[in-house]
Amino acid sequence: MMKDDREYRFIPMDRFEIRKAEEEGSEPSFFVEGYATTWDEYVLFEEDGVQYKEQILPEAFEDADMTDVIFVKDHQGTVYARTKNGTLTLTVDEHGLKVKADMSKTSSAREAFEEIASGMYDQMSFAFTVNADEYDQRTHKRTIKGLKKLYDTSFVGFPANPGTDISVSTRDYFNGVIEMERAERLLQEQKQRELELAKAELIKRLGLQEESNES
Repeated sequence: MMKDDREYRFIPMDRFEIRKAEEEGSEPSFFVEGYATTWDEYVLFEEDGVQYKEQILPEAFEDADMTDVIFVKDHQGTVYARTKNGTLTLTVDEHGLKVKADMSKTSSAREAFEEIASGMYDQMSFAFTVNADEYDQRTHKRTIKGLKKLYDTSFVGFPANPGTDISVSTRDYFNGVIEMERAERLLQEQKQRELELAKAELIKRLGLQEESNES
């Protein structure tokens, strides 16, 4: 069972290169290579006409535990590559977190590679936990400054709906943000109504006073 504090981000497969390298006199190599995330700001989902954005900073990976990250399907099941044995490498560069999976070592990994190459899977995803972030209410943007652990990178079969297909912990985080913003908006609206009523009452009193003075 997945831990509730894990968060997931989906990536279009077009960020990845799928290649089968045939080398004379040796077994062919099967590689999946691309970026699990970049440093660009992106829209995570939209609600009530507001776009809620997110950005993962490069320094978020500095202290992240990436000692044993696995490459799997739909975040579970058979392991096709992993950092512990060198078949999965993760590199933080100027563009993002680069993932390279060598899927040539087992028959199940090679079969999974063919499923990816045939277009049966059109998205990648990665699972992680956060230990440092901040939220800018003005821009509706969450900035992730530190990751605690990176669990896996995964190829997934169902297209993600950003409004619903985010983890429980991510949804809880933004639900709290949305509720806070709604409460503050209602408070501001209430204050504005009270101000308008007070203004109307003042105008009324001034009008009565002027009438009294004229009489």
